[in-house]
Amino acid sequence: MYLRIIIGTIMGAAFGLLYYKLVGCQSGSCPITAKPHRTAIYGAILGFMISSSF
Repeated sequence: MYLRIIIGTIMGAAFGLLYYKLVGCQSGSCPITAKPHRTAIYGAILGFMISSSF
């Protein structure tokens, strides 16, 4: 069970960074996607929430 949550969190962070690289924020004024570490943390939180709900 813990392994699934850890993997989900890591995958969420990776998808967050991928989202930053592919979509990102062109102007730099977006609160979540302006910096890569914020996007990775946001993705990790979402990955944790999704993986712990199953």
